[in-house]
Amino acid sequence: MQGVTAMRRFLIIAVLACMALAPIAAMANDAYVGFVQKMGDQALTELTGKEISADERKKRVRNILRQNFDVKTIGQFVLGRHWRTATEKQRAEYLDLFEEMIVTTYTQRFEEYSGQQFKATGSNRASSKSKDYVVQSHVLQKDGPAVKVEWRVRSIGNSPKVIDVLIENVSMSVTQRADFDSVIQSGGGKIETLLESMRKRQVTVK
Repeated sequence: MQGVTAMRRFLIIAVLACMALAPIAAMANDAYVGFVQKMGDQALTELTGKEISADERKKRVRNILRQNFDVKTIGQFVLGRHWRTATEKQRAEYLDLFEEMIVTTYTQRFEEYSGQQFKATGSNRASSKSKDYVVQSHVLQKDGPAVKVEWRVRSIGNSPKVIDVLIENVSMSVTQRADFDSVIQSGGGKIETLLESMRKRQVTVK
């Protein structure tokens, strides 16, 4: 009988604990959804005006990127195993070129903006063992189906940061990692081959 009573007490405590933690988890989810929605709203407000010069748009893209993305974490993941063999000088140049590549790409994309809308819809943990959250969102197009976009977000310090973007379930980081590895392998496994390709790309787009 005492065992049954003890079990009941345990169950009551467990239920109360879950009830207490549930609002905290909901608050965390809401915070990540709000973070992504705010970022999307900022991008649409600051980057899509036709009157904005290319240089100003690029400056704004860079600011939003640095505020909301962990570029170093993304860049290191994308370089993969080659990060370990790169020198400090190569790593530094690579991260600069990687950021420039992202900024240039998204500057061009926002120049082509044609009235799409952005809506963050919810979030969940990336996995039971991960502290990352995945925020679901949709890009609503005037003509055509909505595009599913997911944002993997990690709390770094006291701030959430995006560490990957998945478009229709395809990870941009994983895709870029395969592309970079292919370039390096074509140069005999030398990271300098990738750096030279990235340098040429920046010269081409300027």
